[in-house]
Amino acid sequence: MHSDRTEVRSHRPKHTAERIQSLLGKLMLVAVAVLAVGMIYGIVTTGSVTPAWMH
Repeated sequence: MHSDRTEVRSHRPKHTAERIQSLLGKLMLVAVAVLAVGMIYGIVTTGSVTPAWMH
């Protein structure tokens, strides 16, 4: 008896480089968010957009 169903194989395990590549976009978004929060905090606490070294 022959079955028309095909066997479904599970996905192969990801290697370290593939894991880093998949997380890279998320890490970049987190870094941008942290820098934006830091910039807003600096503007609010100093009351000026110009850095101290440029005064």
